[in-house]
Amino acid sequence: MDRRYVNLIMILFLVAAVVWIDLPRAEGSTGIKIGSFERSLNPILGLDLRGGMQVLLSPQAGIVADRQALEDTSKILESRANGLGVSEVVFQVAGDKYILGEFPGLTNTADVIASVKQTGLLEFVDAGDTFLPAGTIVKTDHGRTTETTTTAPEATAAPTPAVAGTEIPADKVWHTVMTGVEIKNVKVEPDQIGRFAVAFDLTDTGTKVFKDHTSNNTGKYLSIVLDKTVISSPSINTTIDGSGQITGSFTSEEANNLAITLRYGRLSVPVELVESRIIGPTLGSDSLDKSLLAGIIGFIIVALFMLIYYRLPGAVAILAIAIYGGLTFALFKIIPVTLTLPGIAGFLLSTGSALDANILIFERLKEELRNGRSLKQAIDLGWKRAWPSIRDSNIATIITCIILFWFGSAFGASIVKGFALTLSLGVMVSLFTAIVVTRNFLSIVIDFINPARHQKWFGA
Repeated sequence: MDRRYVNLIMILFLVAAVVWIDLPRAEGSTGIKIGSFERSLNPILGLDLRGGMQVLLSPQAGIVADRQALEDTSKILESRANGLGVSEVVFQVAGDKYILGEFPGLTNTADVIASVKQTGLLEFVDAGDTFLPAGTIVKTDHGRTTETTTTAPEATAAPTPAVAGTEIPADKVWHTVMTGVEIKNVKVEPDQIGRFAVAFDLTDTGTKVFKDHTSNNTGKYLSIVLDKTVISSPSINTTIDGSGQITGSFTSEEANNLAITLRYGRLSVPVELVESRIIGPTLGSDSLDKSLLAGIIGFIIVALFMLIYYRLPGAVAILAIAIYGGLTFALFKIIPVTLTLPGIAGFLLSTGSALDANILIFERLKEELRNGRSLKQAIDLGWKRAWPSIRDSNIATIITCIILFWFGSAFGASIVKGFALTLSLGVMVSLFTAIVVTRNFLSIVIDFINPARHQKWFGA
């Protein structure tokens, strides 16, 4: 079979897949699920279009953090938030000492922030014969030097009543047997009496440490401490080898939050909330409607120009641009890309790149026809001579997008990142439509017309 028709069949299959992906779907419906890869195929709207809350976090007072520590912390915060089921949350470093968090669709993020910003330092503390009640704030020897400095500020508390009327000295330093670093897997499951508990498996090193301690301290208390606050103080009844449970008076949500905190690790930098602001969805919805209307009007005007000036190639270009738009939107859904107002602007701007490629090809085609070339020769030569300009202009645009994306990442400007991402994706898809779709369609069209009689259809 002629290679052009093989390409045409592939394009038609691609168009069918794009149409299926782009079709509107009900919220929460299943889109694509292949193994661990799963997409709802619903467009993801950003904070400026959907509304929600934006928060600014900074290291706790007295803590100096470098950029890498902030980057690591922002990744852990994002993983924790998404693990809690708060989808589409973005955390990114802003400047040299801030982390910016965006929660599309939410207006009250107090509980989420309280959970994700926990330092996440889990310690198994040797309490000996002393029972430490849940909620007790303690000092431990983890991270202490001979000068009693610590990796993070420690909380203090007044003496807390213990069992049988005894008191726990506020200045007592308890020994940390092991930290949460040695935890390998975490999950929520019921304990022996049906309460919510957090089960864990240990690394090889953790298994040895835990086994040695529990075998030598049967009958004593091993307190489980998160960020210097006691969660529970179970008694060691037997040797624990490789796995265990964190029990307490947990609700389902509390147990899940604890599991998420442990699963994604300890924060590199303890953070505190600096400010938060709510962004309403009304302005975003109005802006989205106006942007889409402007895009439709612009496309109609351009389509009329292409038809009038380039005639049959113009009609082919319109079809190619329609395929370009559908394919780009399908990529936005599959990746997925969070669409912001600047992101939509980047997509509309990339449409200009797609049109520009077609115009360069058609202008070259017209020049070849004026020079006496046959229509088939003119199409081949027009493409070959337009390609260097198409290639260079699009590479320059992609390089610009890379610079903008880096700038947005370095300074926490998510709107700049969104613009750069959608523009670069659009430009790459426009290259595909120009190289494959437009050229293939034009070469097939001339098989169905008499070039000598219909040369005027090509604007020559």
